[in-house]
Amino acid sequence: MMMKQIASYCVLIALAAAGVLTSCQQKKEELHEVTYTVQAAPEWTALFTRSRGWFGADGIYSIPLKGNDAGASGDTVLFVFSDTMFGEAGDPRQSGAPGMAMINNSVMLLRGNEPREDHATFIVGDDTSSVFLPSTPRTQPGDYYWLGDGVVDHEAGDSLYIFGYLIHNTNDGSKFPFRQVGTTLLIYPPHTTDLTKSRQVDLPLVSPSDDPAATAFGAGIYANTRESGAPDPDGYLYIYGVRGPTKELIAARTPAGTLATFSSWEFRTSDGWTKDLKAAAALADSVSNEMSVSAIGNGQYALIYQLGGIFSEICMQIGPSPVGPFERRQVIWNTSSELTEKDIYTYNAKAHPALSKPGELLISYNINSFNFLEQLKKTPNFYHPRFIKVIFDRK
Repeated sequence: MMMKQIASYCVLIALAAAGVLTSCQQKKEELHEVTYTVQAAPEWTALFTRSRGWFGADGIYSIPLKGNDAGASGDTVLFVFSDTMFGEAGDPRQSGAPGMAMINNSVMLLRGNEPREDHATFIVGDDTSSVFLPSTPRTQPGDYYWLGDGVVDHEAGDSLYIFGYLIHNTNDGSKFPFRQVGTTLLIYPPHTTDLTKSRQVDLPLVSPSDDPAATAFGAGIYANTRESGAPDPDGYLYIYGVRGPTKELIAARTPAGTLATFSSWEFRTSDGWTKDLKAAAALADSVSNEMSVSAIGNGQYALIYQLGGIFSEICMQIGPSPVGPFERRQVIWNTSSELTEKDIYTYNAKAHPALSKPGELLISYNINSFNFLEQLKKTPNFYHPRFIKVIFDRK
């Protein structure tokens, strides 16, 4: 059932994007030209190519637990995943049988920022269950979390915050027998690696399942603070959301230390900031449900996403601030060579600055199939993130 759900979720993304994708050109803002090359990062892909224990997932975000995105060589990096395969890859029995199962979320702890197998610890919950379990007043039996981005907030005593999307199974026999019923902040004490206990705060946001024009926040976070290693800090946390069927990028900000206080959030308009979410302006369109904004030097920021959520193009747009304005869309990588069968697709590209070398930007993307069970039988460990890296020319 869970395998069908993830396929259905991604079909829903495809249906939302199909037919509404706008032009790949936007109004160009004058910036210093950015030149770069892009290449595969097989050493990172290999770290997630596994056949036993954790052997596949999507939703990958990376969070340095000391909260410095400028480099995590001496840190532990927390990876959070959504739907996860666990057990023995290649087990001929279906999900739920002994030996192989799908759970709703998992994590990995990596010592340092190098792709070393001996420094990586993949973790699931007790009795092979999900790590993140909902416990807010709106939670119903059987509800679970898919995960958004996270951040360590130094102004909140180094507390760790992770966005959780509360999902409820409707079991109504429809093609999409589930719905998002809320957005929650999962809050953890400083420097913890025990993620089983959290303070959970529901945010007063309308779910896209209730209103197709609603904004789903938590798609990405940029901490523009000195402690986070930001090159031009202003003391704000920037939270990115995706709005409506055309997948418009929306930005909010709040002073560090106030992420869980929704009344402190402001939303970016075309020429400033407002407390009115409905007045927020689209900073880009056709982005993915998971994306990133990262500082790349020279006063510039890179918006990274998968076109329309699941198309084969990985895109980058450059802007002079964490909220742009972002110049024309550039396709930096095409995943078509991996679409070896008609039901396979790639989705949700994003950058991982804490894992990136100076002058580079490491980017992950996910791979899945609309015919998940059959594909799992043919290529049991296909369901794991792939990586590329952008190398910027700073000469």
